[in-house]
Amino acid sequence: MIPIRDSNRSLTTPHITRLLIIVNVIVFFIYWLPGTLDSAITRFGMVPASIIRGENFSTFFTSMFLHADLFHLGFNMLYLYIFGDNVEDVFGHGRYFLAYLLSGVIASAIFILTLLGSQDVSALSIPTIGASGAIASVLGAYLVLYPKARVLTLVLVGWIFIVPIPAIFFLGFWFIYQILYGMLTLGLSAVTSIAYWAHIGGFIAGLIFGLAWRSRRSKRGF
Repeated sequence: MIPIRDSNRSLTTPHITRLLIIVNVIVFFIYWLPGTLDSAITRFGMVPASIIRGENFSTFFTSMFLHADLFHLGFNMLYLYIFGDNVEDVFGHGRYFLAYLLSGVIASAIFILTLLGSQDVSALSIPTIGASGAIASVLGAYLVLYPKARVLTLVLVGWIFIVPIPAIFFLGFWFIYQILYGMLTLGLSAVTSIAYWAHIGGFIAGLIFGLAWRSRRSKRGF
């Protein structure tokens, strides 16, 4: 399922959401076009082993602005574009930005904790990148704030359908999917390229932030 847009209109201009998208895109192409993306990932990616040793804590933040390829970047920015503006409406620009960054750190920390039980210690030395954990928090907050909002969704089931799906089902399915695959990766010797537990941690952080600020939501009539 691929989201196209939601039924909510922003009451304010989503400056932070737009800025985050612009920065992520610029950073990607700065390193991708000259072919230096791999070296950037090595330098600025979050390496769990380094964090455990108390080193390179700055990579908690720098890793949020790096993406492995165009698909990784594209899907992350699509989700941020669709869901971020309404969450920013409720949180306010400053709180939204802080919640985004803090959730990204929480997501990475939870991911590191799950790696400690892995049978493959080499997983601790692999750089982790992407805004997925922070964006997952935006999805979690959106679920709390706008559960009945409709998400116009491209569904591929043999045929292509475009259907409006309530956010509680769209985002709920997304979260369950992350949990199912996250459970499969626990303790495995094989290393997955997707940090499911970062997604889960970020989503839960977003749920908590969303509950904290739900009373500030503007009435939308649904």
